[in-house]
Amino acid sequence: MSVRPLWLNLIGGERRPAADGRTLDVLCPSDGLPFAAIARSGAPDVDVAVHTARAAFDGAWGRLTATERGRLLVKLGEAISARADELGELESRDTGKPLSQGRADALACARYFEFYGTAADKLHGETIPFLNGYTVAVVRDPHGVTGHIVPWNYPMQIFGRSVGASLACGNACVAKPAEDAGLTLIRIAELALDVGFPEGALNVVSGVGEEAGAALASHPGIDFISFTGSPEVGALVQAAAGRNHIGCTLELGGKSPQLVFADADLEAAAPVLVKAIVQNGGQTCSAGSRVLVERRAYDEVAGRVAELFAGVQAGPHDRDLDLGPMVNAGQKARVERFVGAARMAGVPVLAEGQVVPDAPAGGFYVKPTLFGPVPRANDLAVEEVFGPVLSLLPFEDEADAIRLANGTPYGLVAGVWTGDARRSMRVARAMRCGQVFVNGYGAGGGIELPFGGVKKSGHGREKGFEALYEFSASKTIVLNHG
Repeated sequence: MSVRPLWLNLIGGERRPAADGRTLDVLCPSDGLPFAAIARSGAPDVDVAVHTARAAFDGAWGRLTATERGRLLVKLGEAISARADELGELESRDTGKPLSQGRADALACARYFEFYGTAADKLHGETIPFLNGYTVAVVRDPHGVTGHIVPWNYPMQIFGRSVGASLACGNACVAKPAEDAGLTLIRIAELALDVGFPEGALNVVSGVGEEAGAALASHPGIDFISFTGSPEVGALVQAAAGRNHIGCTLELGGKSPQLVFADADLEAAAPVLVKAIVQNGGQTCSAGSRVLVERRAYDEVAGRVAELFAGVQAGPHDRDLDLGPMVNAGQKARVERFVGAARMAGVPVLAEGQVVPDAPAGGFYVKPTLFGPVPRANDLAVEEVFGPVLSLLPFEDEADAIRLANGTPYGLVAGVWTGDARRSMRVARAMRCGQVFVNGYGAGGGIELPFGGVKKSGHGREKGFEALYEFSASKTIVLNHG
């Protein structure tokens, strides 16, 4: 019997087991078998990490200039990029996503650290005209110690966008990866030490959400928290932050629509509509899970999308197909419940993708499924499935399209497909969400583009320069010089 490697916490530059010695098996979603183990940390481990981060903030890390911090972040980005194959393969084995997607995530993570490294000394303040005899300056200060609860669907990308921005502002960080997928974050924290980060500036503590995650969200030594995950857990995180009177960014679920008007380039749109739900097995908050189609173009769009959908293949991560398995058995069961309920309700199935015949029996695979037309009140039209399930819904006119697009509790991303430039701007401005793409969808990670939601999709913005304002606070200095 082979011995599975144990990945320990990284706190203050030291690899540390959980205080009580507990561990968790790490399963490969492609076959359902354990291949590693992580520390099952609890509140004592989180407490040590937070105090260690505070010591770094008050010490070696906090004494660095913005330029010096930025240079370290750039070096970390270069180290990640140089190991894109290694990190991508590890991410794919951990999450089940195809190898090419794992490698793309590693390169996106590297780009986040490059972007925030070069931005670190460009977070400028301002002066405000005031009374005669006064000079008023507004400067931006780091919060102190920030907590980062990172989900399993895009560990490296979400780690890069939140931790990179926070470090650039001068905060020290404690990250808690998801128990289903977090090995790459431990590895990246090791690389940070290798390139010269002071010990304690970046700490990673693994464990389950109800234990380590809850302890991090509620710790009185945390000054700001970043959470990406479900709306239900997001509400708990915000409540915990509120009890400590600190701020948080919440990037939660989505039921993102793509609005396809009859005057759009339907041939160009069809493959993008499919990829937007197949990418990462549909396990993406911003997945384009609803395609709203102008009724007079519905049959043509449905035919084009169905033809492409039928060719989609799911299989083991190392086969590098269109998609891999779901991340765990619970997620597989969730998707299958939605599909089963829709079938029982008589919602037409327009096409199904395939799971390759030789996929391991223990893997967490589901068939990609295209439904349409989906009734507007059906769960598939309003609830987040978080799997490779696409819903087609017809609309009558522009006003109906806007009403339908905004008619869910979520508001993260939307797509608008039209050949009418004036309509594209009218509809984009009418969308209640944080990001709108016109005649396209997604942007290769969108490192430079502020990202976040409204309504049940959360609040606050990460990515782009906007994130630097979230991870810092303004201070007004009023100088009376007579």
